[in-house]
Amino acid sequence: MYSESDIDGAVTAGAISAQAAAALRNHIAASHAAPAVDEEHFRLLSGFNDIFVSIAVALVLVAVAWIGKSITTPLAGALVAVSAWALAEYFTRARRMALPSILLLLAFVGGVAATLVGVLIELKPDFSDSTNAAIGAGIALVAAGAAWLHWRRFMVPITVAAGAAASVAVVIGLVMAAIPTAKDAIYPLLLVCGIAVFALAMRWDVSDRERRTRRSDVAFWLHLAAAPMIAHPVFHMLGVFGGDIGIGTALIVLGLYLAFAFVALAVDRRALLVSSLVYVLYAMYALFQNAGAVELAWAFTALVIGSALLTLSAFWPAMRRVVVGLLGSVGERLPPVGQMVAA
Repeated sequence: MYSESDIDGAVTAGAISAQAAAALRNHIAASHAAPAVDEEHFRLLSGFNDIFVSIAVALVLVAVAWIGKSITTPLAGALVAVSAWALAEYFTRARRMALPSILLLLAFVGGVAATLVGVLIELKPDFSDSTNAAIGAGIALVAAGAAWLHWRRFMVPITVAAGAAASVAVVIGLVMAAIPTAKDAIYPLLLVCGIAVFALAMRWDVSDRERRTRRSDVAFWLHLAAAPMIAHPVFHMLGVFGGDIGIGTALIVLGLYLAFAFVALAVDRRALLVSSLVYVLYAMYALFQNAGAVELAWAFTALVIGSALLTLSAFWPAMRRVVVGLLGSVGERLPPVGQMVAA
C-alpha cells in the first residue's frame, strides 16, 4: 500500500503526472464508496519485509542494550540510541520503510532518555520528591530535543507525537517540582495537557483537510497520543474503576462516550473512541448487572457495543455529514464530508 505522501513524492519526482495522481485518488475514493479522508489512512506496513526488518532491528537493539548494560547501565541506552540513528540512515532515510522507522524513532528517543536514567541509577542519588520531579522534567526535555533532531533528519510522522508526549512529561514534572501538592491533581493536569496535544493535532489536521500529505500522518499520531491523555483522566476522576459503579455513573460514562463519538465524527478521527472503549464496556457491563443479567452481562455488553461500533463504521460518512452540518461555519475548516474530486 502506498501512502498519500508517497503519491505526492512520485509527482514531485516526475514518475507520474499530477493528473494521474488525481485520477488515482478519485478512483480509490469511488471504489471505497466513501471520501478518502473518511478512511483515515496511515502507513504502518509497506510490505512483509517491514515485519522481517523490524524483527531484525529489535534483535540488534536488544543485543546492543544487553552488551552495554554488562559494562555500565548508561551505556545500554547510549548504544541503543546510536544504533537506532545509524540504522535509520538506511531503513528510514534511504529505504523509507514504515514499521522499522517507527521502531527506530522510539528506540532513539527512548535510548536517549534511558541513558540519562542509567546515569541516575549508577549515582543512586537521594533527592527529594521535588528534585526528582525536576530531574524527570529535564530528562523529558532532552528526550523532546532528541525527537526534534530526529524529525529534522528523518521526518517520520510519529516523531511529532513522541515529542509532544515528552513535552507533556516536562510540563507535569516542572509543575510537580514547583508545587509538590500538585501530585494530588495529576489527572486534571494530564487532561489539560491532553487537550493541548489534541489542539496541536487539529492544527496539523486543518493544514491538510483532504489528507494527502505527511501532515495528515503527523496529525494521526498526535490524535493517538492525545486520546488516552483525555479519556483516562476523565473516567478516572469519575471513579469508574474505583469499585462497583452505580447506574448514575454508568449513564454518565455512556453520555461521555457519545460526546467523544460526536467529536470523533466531527474531526474524522477514531482515536478517542478506541481509547475510551474499555471504560464504556465496563459501564455497560455494570448496567446489565444492575438489571439482573449477571451471567450474560459481558455477552450482552459485547453484543451492544460491538453492534454500535459496526453501525458507526458502516454509516460513518452519513453521520459525519449530520455532525459537520450542525457545526455551521466551524465545519468548513474540518476534513470534507462529500466526495473530493482532485484538481
